[in-house]
Amino acid sequence: MTLEAGERVLVHARTPDGGYVVATDRALRLPGEAALPWYRVDRAMWDQQGLVVVGTDGVRHRVELPDPGRLPEAVRERVTATILVNRHVRLGERGGVRLVARRVPGQETADWGFVFDPGLDPADPGLRAAAEQVLERLRRTLGV
Repeated sequence: MTLEAGERVLVHARTPDGGYVVATDRALRLPGEAALPWYRVDRAMWDQQGLVVVGTDGVRHRVELPDPGRLPEAVRERVTATILVNRHVRLGERGGVRLVARRVPGQETADWGFVFDPGLDPADPGLRAAAEQVLERLRRTLGV
């Protein structure tokens, strides 16, 4: 595993097959996969077998990790540190959307994402337009 210039390892844990899951100051590095920057981690879940990480793109990554050590705390802290705004807004009777703004290293502007409630189609142009309008109002109100 190669780190970027200036990237620092915070904590790591070994997988049963000899690989490593590494939390750095910039990303979560999973064995055999590209680094997942912290602002691209939607959630991480731990169980007896290991770690499941879901990216903001919806892709799930599962890694066996019987002894995670301090990795869960590091992942929670790093992901939480990226979140500037996390607000749920109703879009109608059927549900709403969670608007999430995250810090992106090296950028002045936040990265905004939509997480639609279950049962809502994120590809629906009407829903998308309503979410965009709510986002624009929220950005003006918060200055983010």
